[in-house]
Amino acid sequence: MKNNVQWRRRILWGVLVVLGVWGLYLGLRPQPVEVDLGTATRGALRATLEQEGRTRVLDRYVVASPVSGYARRLRFEVGQTVERGAVLVELEPVRAEALDSRRRAEAQARIAAAQAGVSAAEQRANAAASAAELAQAELQRTRALRPQGHVSAAVEDRAASEAQRSSAELRSAQFAVAAARHELEAARTTLQHAGSANAADLVAVRAPVAGKLLKIAHKSEGTVATGQPLVEIGDPTALEVEVDLLSADAVRIQSGTRVVFERWGGEGALEGVVRVIEPAGFTKVSALGVEEQRVWVIVSFTSPPARWQRLGDGYRVEASFILWEGKDILQIPASALFRDGDGWAAFVVERGKAVKRVVQVGQRTGLAAQVVAGIQAGERVISHPDDRVREGVAVKAR
Repeated sequence: MKNNVQWRRRILWGVLVVLGVWGLYLGLRPQPVEVDLGTATRGALRATLEQEGRTRVLDRYVVASPVSGYARRLRFEVGQTVERGAVLVELEPVRAEALDSRRRAEAQARIAAAQAGVSAAEQRANAAASAAELAQAELQRTRALRPQGHVSAAVEDRAASEAQRSSAELRSAQFAVAAARHELEAARTTLQHAGSANAADLVAVRAPVAGKLLKIAHKSEGTVATGQPLVEIGDPTALEVEVDLLSADAVRIQSGTRVVFERWGGEGALEGVVRVIEPAGFTKVSALGVEEQRVWVIVSFTSPPARWQRLGDGYRVEASFILWEGKDILQIPASALFRDGDGWAAFVVERGKAVKRVVQVGQRTGLAAQVVAGIQAGERVISHPDDRVREGVAVKAR
C-alpha cells in the first residue's frame, strides 16, 4: 500500500515537471511575426497617369460691341439657345466722333482685311468639307470590308476616329467662317456709323453662330465701349477636355493616347483620345509654393455624345492617361517589393516561413506591379515587410 502511494506521488511530480517544461518552451520560443499577406495573381493591369481636367466648349465666340453706345438691357438668360443672326443686344448710338481722312482710310483698310479673312475662312471650310466627305467615304468602305475579314477591327476604329476628327474640323471651320463674317460686319458698322448723330438709329448686335449663351458679360443697360465683351456663345454639345500636366509627364504621352474619365458624376467611365499636346509650357505655382512647368493637353471624347451630354463648359473630370495595359499579367501588390541592391526582391511565405526571392519587375502602378520572373501565380507574398521580417522567420497572417 505504501509503495502504491509513493508511485502515485512520483507520477504526479513527473506530470508537473513535464507541464512546467512545456510551459517554459511555449513561453520562450520565438513567436511568429504577424504580417499582411497578398497573392500573386493573373489579371488585367494598366499603367496610368492621372490628373484632374476640365471640360471646355470646342468653339466659343465672344460677341463684343462693334461701336461705343448705350446698350439696352439684354433679354436673354445664360443657357438659352439663340439662332444665327438673332439680335442679342440693341445699341442706342451716341454722337460718334467724325473721322478724318486718315482714320477713314484705316477703317476702309480694316474692311478690306476682314473681307480677305472671310475669303480665307471659306476656302478652309471648303477644304475641311472635302476632307470630311473623304473620311466618311473611307469609313463606309472599311465597314463594308470588315464583315468579309479584309480589314481588322483596328483599321475600322482608326477610320471611325478619322471621320469624327474630320467632322469636328469641319464644324470648327464653319464657326471660323461665321466669325470672320461677323468681323467684317463689325468693321463695316464702324465706318457706317462714324459721325452719325441720329439718335433714332439702333445698332443691332447679332449672334454670329447658332448656339447657347455660355456667359453674359453685360446684361443691364448702360454705356459700352467699342470692343467691350457682351456675351459668349458656343455649342455645349461639342466639348473637349483640357488637362494641365507636368512637362515631365507630358513627354510620356503622345497624340492618340487613350484616356479614361472616371468619377465625372455620371454612371460608368467615359473614353477619349489625346488630340493635341501644346508645344509651349507655362509656369504654375503648386499648393506647396513650388514653381512647376506644366503643359496643356487637349483630349477629345470618343464615347457616344449621348453619354456625356450632361457635362457642360468648365466641368471637372478626372482623366487617366493609359500609358500601358495588358490582360493576362502576373502581378503582386506593389507594397510587397523592396530594394535589394540594384534590383527588387519580395518575401514569399513557404511552410509558414519568410523566404526572400529576387524578383524581375516589369510595369508598375500605384497598387500593383508586373512580375516577369521570380514568383509564380498563387504564391503568397508579404505586404509592407518591416525590420522583423527576415529570411527564415516564422510568420502568420495578421
